[in-house]
Amino acid sequence: MGGPIELQPWQWDEPTWRGHVERVRAGDRLVPDSWPGGATVAVAISFDPDHETIPLRDAETRPGKLSQGEYGARVAVPKVLALLAEFGVPASFFMPAVSALLHPDEVTAYVAGGHEVAVHGWIHERNMLLEGAAELDLTGRAVEVLEKLSGVRPVGIRTPSWDFSDHTLAIIEQLGLRYDSSLMADDEPYELVAAGRPTGIVEIPVEWIRDDAPYLMMERYSSLRPYTPPRALLEIWRDEFDAAYAEGGLFQLTLHPHVIGHRSRLVVLRELLAHIAGHSGVWFATHAQLAEVARTLLRPGPERS
Repeated sequence: MGGPIELQPWQWDEPTWRGHVERVRAGDRLVPDSWPGGATVAVAISFDPDHETIPLRDAETRPGKLSQGEYGARVAVPKVLALLAEFGVPASFFMPAVSALLHPDEVTAYVAGGHEVAVHGWIHERNMLLEGAAELDLTGRAVEVLEKLSGVRPVGIRTPSWDFSDHTLAIIEQLGLRYDSSLMADDEPYELVAAGRPTGIVEIPVEWIRDDAPYLMMERYSSLRPYTPPRALLEIWRDEFDAAYAEGGLFQLTLHPHVIGHRSRLVVLRELLAHIAGHSGVWFATHAQLAEVARTLLRPGPERS
C-alpha cells in the first residue's frame, strides 16, 4: 500500500493555510516619533562580504569564480571603507564565517572603522535545505567565529540569500540574537511574531529594490546579466531615500563588495551618500544601533525575551 496522499494547496483547509501564514508574521511597527538627536530619518547602510563563499557553497572550486569573490576582499572592501570614512557613515557588515576566516584582517578593519560585524551564515549555505539541527550548528559556529575575530559578540543576523526556514526564528531566539534583517513585511522596523507570540526580536526589513545584486549580477552560463546601468540605481535609491525622509522612516540598503565595489559602481554609492548627507536631520546608524532604538518601543510583556 502507498503512503498518505499529500494534499495540494488548493485542497488545504483553513487551519492549514492560515497556520503557514501565521508561523512568522510582522507585529508592531517600531518607529519612534523622532530618531536619536531629533533626526528626521534613519539610514542603515549594510554590506554582505560574501567573497569566496558563494562558489564554495556550490562546490565550485576553480579559480574563475573564486577570483570574483577575491576581488571583493582585495579591491572593493578597502575602497568601501575609505568611502564610508570620508562621509562618516557607520555600516553593518553581515559576513559569512568562512569569509571572516579567510580574511581576518578585514574583520579587524571593520571594527577599527566603527562598523558592526553581524552574522550571515557559515559558508552562505542554503538553510532551506538543512535540517534544524544543522542550521543551528552552522549559525552557532558562525556567531562564535565572528565573536572571536571581532572581539564583540554579534547581536544580529541576515540569513544567507535572505532565506528563512521553518527553524530560523527559533534558532535566532535560542542564540540570543536581538534582531534579524532578512524579511520584507514593512519599510520600517517591526517586531517578529511567532505563531501569534511576540518574540521581542526586531526585524530590520530588506527589499530587493534596495539591493545591488538583482540589478548588477552576472552569470556567464545563465541568462543572468546586469541589464540595469549603474547610474539608474542612483535614481531608484535616491527616490527610496527621499520617500523615507518625507515619511520620517528608515532607509535601509544592502550592498555586496564584489558587486558594488567596481569603479563605475562606486561612483553611484558616492553620489548617493552625498545626496543623503546633504539633508539635515539624518541619523546614520548600524543595524545594531537601529535595533536598540526599536527595542525601546516594544510593549512590555512576559512573553518577550
